[in-house]
Amino acid sequence: MRLNLHLLRVFHHVVEEGSFSAAARSLHISQPAVSKAVSELERQLDLALLERAGGRSSPGLRPTEAGAGLNAHARAIFSLERAAVQEVQRRSGLRQGELVIGASTTIASYRLPAFLQRYAVEWPDIALKVVVANTQAIVEDLFDCRLDIGLVEGPVHMEGVAYHPWREEPLVIVGPPHAYQAAARPERPAAVTAAQLGRQTWLVRERGSGTREVSLDLLGKQGVVPAESIEIGSNEGIARAVAAGLGVAMLPYAVVEDLITLGRVVELHLAGVSTFSRRLYRLERRARPPSPAARAFLDILNRPE
Repeated sequence: MRLNLHLLRVFHHVVEEGSFSAAARSLHISQPAVSKAVSELERQLDLALLERAGGRSSPGLRPTEAGAGLNAHARAIFSLERAAVQEVQRRSGLRQGELVIGASTTIASYRLPAFLQRYAVEWPDIALKVVVANTQAIVEDLFDCRLDIGLVEGPVHMEGVAYHPWREEPLVIVGPPHAYQAAARPERPAAVTAAQLGRQTWLVRERGSGTREVSLDLLGKQGVVPAESIEIGSNEGIARAVAAGLGVAMLPYAVVEDLITLGRVVELHLAGVSTFSRRLYRLERRARPPSPAARAFLDILNRPE
């Protein structure tokens, strides 16, 4: 059996857009043509691929189990097609060279700028673009070939995306100075137990954040189970909230270094644990060779600091 890629493309747009009419607008064809293409694909495969989502109040379409599986392959196929077109355009001189880097928020703020500066000096004709988002969003964009390289703060869990260890980053637990007797001396962190930390309000990143996933995992291994937590969408926001007395948090040392020095937050030392750290990762799309611009940036990333 050969899969008709035109029919597959139409079906993929229907799933992504949620309706025949929206897919028709996206593809610049008529709605009957979209409906006919999906019906023909279902006939060729002898499978139902779409079903109605809800009743009259929710008249959209959703894929069946078979349709969802097929759409996952379609997404991979068309993302690689997009990457191939971009590569040909770059090599044929149809546009200026471009490098699109995806970075999770802490890396973009504290790690990436120095590498970007080196790259801009060595390759001044390459247009640089940085997309900043949480780890899960970076993984999704990389899979869809909207990024050339990804740099994130935790391991990823998506088929088609490979991750490679890149750097180690120290993490610290911090709390508000007024709540601890060892008030804000950087050389002498306040000693706390797992039970004490478990009773605190923890300030954590949103779901999908690499900082959140790694921090909760490290705390769980030490028997720290937060009784209460508050989600805040940036590490800097969490650090300021700790300083204001809202709760405690585990954050990259680079984020809170200045606040510790100024006495705005206190580093907390968990009994029995010398240090915390996490691994930073470099991501790549499997089956997509890196462009010349991406290879040059990878060379800079891999140089000793």
